Amino acid sequence: MVPEQPLLQQVCYVIYNYVWKTDRMTKKIKVSVLGATGMVGQNYIRLLTNHPWFDVADVAASPRSAGKQYHDAVDDNWLMSDKIPSAIENLVVRDVRDFDEIPSGIHCIFSAMDLPNKTDTSDLEFEYAGKGYPVVSNSSANRSADDVPMIIPEINPNHADVIPIQQANRGLPQRGFVAVKPNCSIQSYLVTLTALEDAGFPVDQVQVTTLQALSGGGQEMITAEEMKENVIPFIPGEEEKTEKEPLKILGQLTGSGIQNTYGIRISATCTRVPVIDGHTAVVNIHFENKKPSLNMIKSIWENFKAVPQLEQFPMAPERPILYFEEENRPQPILDRDMEKGMAVSVGRLKDDKFFDVRYVALSHNTVRGAAGGGILLAELLVHKGYIYGK
Repeated sequence: MVPEQPLLQQVCYVIYNYVWKTDRMTKKIKVSVLGATGMVGQNYIRLLTNHPWFDVADVAASPRSAGKQYHDAVDDNWLMSDKIPSAIENLVVRDVRDFDEIPSGIHCIFSAMDLPNKTDTSDLEFEYAGKGYPVVSNSSANRSADDVPMIIPEINPNHADVIPIQQANRGLPQRGFVAVKPNCSIQSYLVTLTALEDAGFPVDQVQVTTLQALSGGGQEMITAEEMKENVIPFIPGEEEKTEKEPLKILGQLTGSGIQNTYGIRISATCTRVPVIDGHTAVVNIHFENKKPSLNMIKSIWENFKAVPQLEQFPMAPERPILYFEEENRPQPILDRDMEKGMAVSVGRLKDDKFFDVRYVALSHNTVRGAAGGGILLAELLVHKGYIYGK
C-alpha cells in the first residue's frame, strides 16, 4: 500500500535532513574573506576560526596589501583580543579584483569590502556573483535592491527565497548571488518588535535614539581626538538606514522581489558616543491594536525563538533576547558579549506617557551587527540550500 503523500513528504524531509546534517559535519565549506585586513574582516577571521561549517581558505584586500602574508599585511593593526589564527597568518593576501587567483573549491564569499564609491562596491560583489560565488555582504551598497535579500535570520529568513529571482533578473549562474546583512544600528531593537508581532501585538510607531559605539566608525573613529569625553549628535547616513532598512526586512516577498512594509513608521536619532563596542538604543513604541502588559512583553521576549535557535545554527544565540530587571542594565561593558556577542540585551521596560511603552536595548555592533550577523546569515543560506560544497 502506497503511503499518503503527506507521510511521504515527512519521510523525505527526515532523510534529507539526516544526510544534509551528516555531510555538513564532515565536510567544511571553504570560504574567502574580502576586506580581510580591516576591522570587520578581522572579526570574520576571528569568528570563523574553528567554525564547524566553514573554513577560511582565502583572504583578499586592496592592492596595497596584496602579495603579503596576512600577518605582514595587518602588521600592528590587528585589533582583536586574540592572536591572529595560526591557520591564517601565513596566507598570502589576494588582490580583491584578481579573480584568477581565487583558490579552487571556494564556495562562499564573506565581503567586508566597502569601497569609497558604493557603485564600485555593488559592481564588485555582483562580479563575484557572476562568476558563480555566493556573496554574503556587510556593505550597504546593495541593500536597497528589491531582488537582494537583506536578512536578520530570526526575523525574515524567507526573504532568502528571492535569490532565484535575483539570479533570473541578472543572468547569474545557479550558485551565484548577493545577500546582505542590515545596518548595525537596527540590530539592537528590531528583533524585539518581531517577537511582539509574532505573539499577536504588532507595533506601528517607533521612536528610537541610538548611542552608537566608536568601532562602528572604524579604527579612525576609535582614535579620533574629537571623541574624547564627547558625544557627536549626528552620524552621516545612519538615521536614514535606521528608518528605512526595517521596512524592507519587515516587508513581503513577492514574485518580482521584496516589497517594503507600510505597517510601521520609524523615527530615528543616531548619535556617536565614547564607547568602544556595543550599540545602545532607547526605544519608544506604540502598538497597532491592543497593548500587552509589561509582564507579558517580558515573557514574549524571554521565550522568543526562531529558525536559528530551532535549527541550532553554530553562530546563533541560544536566547536571542535577554531581559534584565536591574534598573542599570543593559550596559555595553557588561552585556555586549552575551551569547557569543549575538544576543540583544534589554532592560528598563516602562509604560510611556506619549507612546505605549519604552525600553533600552543593546547589541554588539561588530559581532551581531557585523561579522557575526554575516556568519549567521550564511548558516541560514546553508540550511536553505543556497550555499553548499561540491
